[in-house]
Amino acid sequence: MAAAENKYEDVFEEEEEAPRTISHIRANSTIMSYSKILVANRGEIPIRIFRTAHELSLHTIAVFSYEDRLSMHRQKADEAYVIGKRGQFSPIQAYLAQSEIVKIALEHGAQMIHPGYGFLSENADFARAVERAGIIWIGPSPDVIDALGDKVSARNVALKAKVPVVPGTDGPVDTFEEVRKFTDQHGFPVIIKAAYGGGGRGMRIVRQDSELQESFERATSEAKSAFGNGTVFVERFLEKPKHIEVQILGDHLGNVVHLFERDCTVQRRHQKVVEIAPAKDLPTEVRQSILADAVRLAKSVGYRNAGTVEFLYTPSDNKYYFIEVNPRIQVEHTITEEITGIDIVAAQIQIAAGATLEQLGLTQERIHARGFSIQCRITTEDASNNFSPDCGRIEVYRSPGGNGIRLDGGNGFSGAVITPHYDSLLTKLITTGSTFEIARRKAVRALVEFRIRGLRTNIPFVVSLLTHPEFIDQRVWTTFIDSTPELFDLVGGQNRASKLLAYLGDMAVNGSSIKGQVGEPKFKGEIIIPQLLDEAGNKIDTSTPCTKGWRKVLLEEGPKGFARAVRNYKGCLLMDTTWRDAHQSLLATRVRTIDLCNIAAETSHALHNLYSLECWGGATFDVAMRFLYEDPWDRLRKMRKLVPNIPFQMLLRGANGVAYASLPDNAIFHFVENARKNGVDIFRVFDALNDIYQLEVGIKAVQKAGGVCEGTVCYSGDMLNPTKKYNLEYYLDLVDKLVALDIDVLGIKDMAGVLKPHAATLLIGSIRKKYPDLPIHVHTHDSAGTGVASMVACALAGADAVDAATDSLSGMTSQPSINAIIASLEGSDKEPGLNVHHVRALDTYWSQLRLVYSPFEAHLAGPDPEVYEHEIPGGQLTNMMFQASQLGLGSQWLETKKAYEQANDLLGDIVKVTPTSKVVGDLAQFMVSNKLSPEDVKARASELDFPGSVLEFFEGMMGQPYGGFPEPLRTNALRGRRKLDKRPGLFLEPVDFAKVKKDLSRKYGGTVTECDIASHVMYPKVYEEYRSFVAKYGDLSVLPTKYFLSKPEIGEEFHVELEKGKVLILKLLAVGPLSEHTGQREVFYEMNGEVRQVTVEDRKASVENVSRPKADPGDSSQVGAPMGGVLVELRVHDGSEVKKGDPLAVLSAMKMEMVISAPHAGVVSQLVVREGDSVDGSDLVCRIVKGGEGK
Repeated sequence: MAAAENKYEDVFEEEEEAPRTISHIRANSTIMSYSKILVANRGEIPIRIFRTAHELSLHTIAVFSYEDRLSMHRQKADEAYVIGKRGQFSPIQAYLAQSEIVKIALEHGAQMIHPGYGFLSENADFARAVERAGIIWIGPSPDVIDALGDKVSARNVALKAKVPVVPGTDGPVDTFEEVRKFTDQHGFPVIIKAAYGGGGRGMRIVRQDSELQESFERATSEAKSAFGNGTVFVERFLEKPKHIEVQILGDHLGNVVHLFERDCTVQRRHQKVVEIAPAKDLPTEVRQSILADAVRLAKSVGYRNAGTVEFLYTPSDNKYYFIEVNPRIQVEHTITEEITGIDIVAAQIQIAAGATLEQLGLTQERIHARGFSIQCRITTEDASNNFSPDCGRIEVYRSPGGNGIRLDGGNGFSGAVITPHYDSLLTKLITTGSTFEIARRKAVRALVEFRIRGLRTNIPFVVSLLTHPEFIDQRVWTTFIDSTPELFDLVGGQNRASKLLAYLGDMAVNGSSIKGQVGEPKFKGEIIIPQLLDEAGNKIDTSTPCTKGWRKVLLEEGPKGFARAVRNYKGCLLMDTTWRDAHQSLLATRVRTIDLCNIAAETSHALHNLYSLECWGGATFDVAMRFLYEDPWDRLRKMRKLVPNIPFQMLLRGANGVAYASLPDNAIFHFVENARKNGVDIFRVFDALNDIYQLEVGIKAVQKAGGVCEGTVCYSGDMLNPTKKYNLEYYLDLVDKLVALDIDVLGIKDMAGVLKPHAATLLIGSIRKKYPDLPIHVHTHDSAGTGVASMVACALAGADAVDAATDSLSGMTSQPSINAIIASLEGSDKEPGLNVHHVRALDTYWSQLRLVYSPFEAHLAGPDPEVYEHEIPGGQLTNMMFQASQLGLGSQWLETKKAYEQANDLLGDIVKVTPTSKVVGDLAQFMVSNKLSPEDVKARASELDFPGSVLEFFEGMMGQPYGGFPEPLRTNALRGRRKLDKRPGLFLEPVDFAKVKKDLSRKYGGTVTECDIASHVMYPKVYEEYRSFVAKYGDLSVLPTKYFLSKPEIGEEFHVELEKGKVLILKLLAVGPLSEHTGQREVFYEMNGEVRQVTVEDRKASVENVSRPKADPGDSSQVGAPMGGVLVELRVHDGSEVKKGDPLAVLSAMKMEMVISAPHAGVVSQLVVREGDSVDGSDLVCRIVKGGEGK
């Protein structure tokens, strides 16, 4: 039986005096005789309805599925009941269970049911069931729902009301022949729509005849699946229309009013994204006509309650067409409420209770629109991944507020779990202003103010949409999103705090994962920044950089003018290597950007008369990404900004760039160009083999980029030893070739520190005599302890600049002490022009910082004059000691040094500078780990799996060594691999930078810079691993080093400055117990006063001790790992047929890679390792069964 019709005066009562409890307040202040309302929906709309219901003093009831038991709408209601028993309904079916919902309403005394939108809101059968139960249905009558819910019947209603409609079929069509008949008459394009339901399902746009049949079949199939009815109808498709809808309200007396229109044009796959009220720039006559037609149509069917009449409007001809009526509340009703001041839900409830529009004060002449309102739907969708829904726990939820901001939310709160079962709508942002532009700007501001962490949202996309020029000018149409790819150039939230917490949480559970770290820093206090005093004892203001310096000369006079000025300077200038080679040599290149920047301002003042500051390039480039997870380009830019007055010098490996092997020539030119643009002034160009053709590539690249070209000779061996092939004549000949290339400065690079004082005097003196106007810069290492003496000898012999490092990072494998050189030159005409007090003050910073980096110390006891024998370069000496310990060869260090001499001889006594020094080192460690003598190497060269660097050297990938390659060792080791007799770059295809940029953009999204391209070209794998790390943990360069390397104490408060003026205040609160089920721990931090929880896998708890079998050296079928490392690639599987020498796997140990190859032909059997496995030397990899064995 239908609910009895009520009169307004029967259901609205006088307020009574205020009682003592909330329930009494509602009961005694009610203005209606009805007291209980049930909302048959979920998410944000029940909450919206509950709020109005509470204002009307109604008691509210929520229903929910089992999967929704933690949802916010359940908590916002006065009562809440689960729909059915657990497992009885699917998550969606629960909200479609008509009889179950009516049953709950009856059991708990609900007198009214509001269906919200979606689910059962347009189901006439449900409306009838509600009314039969004697419950008031808040919505249009079931008969009206029937008449308007079917798009075909709604079209007929419009035609009878003389409302224009889009040309289309007279009714639903079931066969393809009927569709073809329509297109034959009206042409293309057409749109096929499901007759029942909406939301873009069962809808296809067809532009040509060849697509028609497939589109029809897919639309009908999709409609049947989604709505249980595959009936469709066909309309002429309108090009670039706007979607305009009119909000209406009707009462039981047949009165209908409009609440003006909304522009819902911006859609994706027919789902609305952003809505505006009223429609901007809609012509007045069109607006009035649309509003009048909407009211007339609603009156023609006796429409009651709230509804929406929808139209398509084509600005090109000022025509509009009716498309459908939505007989329910709309998602976007909010913006109409904002511009009219009318609570539509309140009107719905009161109309359903019997009120007339006049009684509610809702006559047309009293309804006015004021200002503009915009609604943005915030969803948990990833716009960069085809709007795929994201699920999971919301870790952080902070919403915007302020003037003109309204939020209608559902499950938007910290800790909420977003499941895959339902619509992805999280909250609705509604902004209102006196003009469209004010409302738009409020929306953009509010979107940026949102902080939602834990899952992805569409906020970056909506921001992109709202800031697009076409949207700002409202020149949009219904398929604007699909037609505008630049909308997907997203600038998303950086999520920096959450990513940083993930790293700190992992640190708290697992400790540091920085490769090479042994133990924790010896010093964890605050480092004191030194003060610089002038001659009067007053503090020098270092808040701004110093303006004096040699870079000013370079900027004003160019490279040639700079070189002349350096040559004309009376003293001997210094280059400080502290920012690069010094920490590379002593601290495994691990000093981070933040620690360089912290002393940059003082360095700018104290060392303003430096020839240059060596701070970039060489190993620091890849190590920054590989081990410190920093962008080397970002480091360069930050340093340049803080130290604008001192020339920056970088190390360029000729045709290798900063890589370890030759690259295409255009890669070098591209890299150098970008290094110059980002702040490098002086390029020290060298080649590890002094190959003039390799050098020429780098030199020309620098000259083209406009940098100072320091063409460099790599010094090797003892020039005073008559048996050595690298004699004075060799070096002078090489200098002649460099001068012929028009270099600006000559560099002498003594990487091993074997340039003795007398040799220095002879070499520099000879060059100076031959080239009196050529500036000379000498680089050395203090490995033997004679560095100061050698650099003084160079200065006195005519060098214009020599290298030094701050005292606390000098000596041994680093450069000579800067204060020792200054003191040694004091009183002569070669003084460097530095204030010794300022230089010493700077060193107090570095003495503290070295203790912070103590986990990377090489623990060298003192000078090693034996370097004159083994000739191991300074930086490599430290690295080899470290590598040896990592590879289990620490106890064989003396043997390794001896093997280095032997390896050098085997390779033909080559110049040993990166990367050739690495070749010698890799071969030496290979010999020690496999107990090979030089004779063994020669005799077994054709069967040994040499390290990859050794094979690349023999191929000629590093250039041509002076005196040629050693034979027959080269041929035997290569086993048929190619042999290059010219520089490798001639055989390499140029880099396709456009393709690299496109590939990076596709993989990582966002803006791809030229620096990104250069990094990827130099180190593809390292760059990709760096990007993966940053995607997970964010930019850690801002994290103070002591927290980068070690966890804070429980309760310790510390600060992290994400950017200028944006500081996180952090405190570690607790580390939870290990979960035996997941192997994870919960870590609790306080961030800016808010407790944050991080779930971390405890890698120590899940580590399994794997004992691997060893390969039997007496069994030739067993293949063992040649040394300890990680198997980064497997190239075979059980059953693979291989020939002798075929690659089986690639083993990586630190920076050394080698291929494990088949010792003989056969079939792979018993493959006992997998990619990613760690193995020790001689661990069994597999067996190679010869033909006939095991059969």
